Amino acid sequence: MHALYAVFGQPIAHSLSPCIHAMFATQFGVALDYRAIEAARDDFARALDAFAQEGGIGANITLPLKQDALAVCVELTDRARRCGSVNTLVRITSGWHGDSTDGAGFLGDLRERQSFDPRGRRCLLLGAGGAARAVAFALADADVATLAIANRTRARAEDLATAIGDASRVRPIEWSALDDVGTFDLIVHATAAGHGTAPLEWPPSLVTPSTLCYDLAYGDAAHAFLRAAREAGAPRVTDGLGMLIEQAAASFAIWHGRTPDTTPVFDALRSERPLAIDGA
Repeated sequence: MHALYAVFGQPIAHSLSPCIHAMFATQFGVALDYRAIEAARDDFARALDAFAQEGGIGANITLPLKQDALAVCVELTDRARRCGSVNTLVRITSGWHGDSTDGAGFLGDLRERQSFDPRGRRCLLLGAGGAARAVAFALADADVATLAIANRTRARAEDLATAIGDASRVRPIEWSALDDVGTFDLIVHATAAGHGTAPLEWPPSLVTPSTLCYDLAYGDAAHAFLRAAREAGAPRVTDGLGMLIEQAAASFAIWHGRTPDTTPVFDALRSERPLAIDGA
């Protein structure tokens, strides 16, 4: 019987995680059964228990369950505890051990694939949920000059900024005040707007001729933000496919003790799913 792994989220049918982990496993001749499991927030704990009863030993967690996953863990890594978000679970004797590889995956893609060093840069994060929290801590740890956090519910942005605890560089801002905060070298979109029908409205005045606009989502969910970024004059736009692959590689290494080569996986998936953005 193959080792059992899964990704939990809602919606989940679109997830590339089973494909990515299958490609990683092929590199090492690892046999595994990796599934996509749909779970709403009020059903997540039950679904995770059922998965464990079936023999599940590792899981990835995606939208909207990353903070819920934190609550089911009996152990946490320091980085998961700091950001208050879990995307990687490992089954241990006493229950679930939680980790967060999102921040490392984001920085890896940013530096290696996008050739962008966030150190000393002005950065704007739109959103303050599970993946956004991991990215915010990663950017703060990478010594950005400024990290502004805007969320439609200001209290969540304030909570995240307070959790990071560096008021000289990290600050929450009102969504309605985005017109008056200047420009940024990096704009990261981390809201759920791309997964729904409500458009995301943000001012083009945030963009400079050198701004990198990065959507943590990938595929269709990223197109609205990236198209708006192009129309605002951003010369560089990308979705979160590279981050997805890099954080998956970090999860794979936690589970199997081997770090896969992400380049052929990215190249294969990008060739199948190009950034189809008008004007790109």
